[in-house]
Amino acid sequence: MEFDFTRSVVPLVVIVAIAAVALTTVMTPSTVFMMVLPSMIVFSIVAFFFGMKHGEFRTSP
Repeated sequence: MEFDFTRSVVPLVVIVAIAAVALTTVMTPSTVFMMVLPSMIVFSIVAFFFGMKHGEFRTSP
């Protein structure tokens, strides 16, 4: 199965969006959108980058 950028990023965005909305039931929305969501976005970008590089390393001969 070949992944392009869209197929890889859309599930990640959906997961972060669902998590942010779910957290608003536990914490105040201002806290979630000003503190938690930016850190979730940064972490997902870093994890996506490292995962992509690891996948490229594993597939190289």
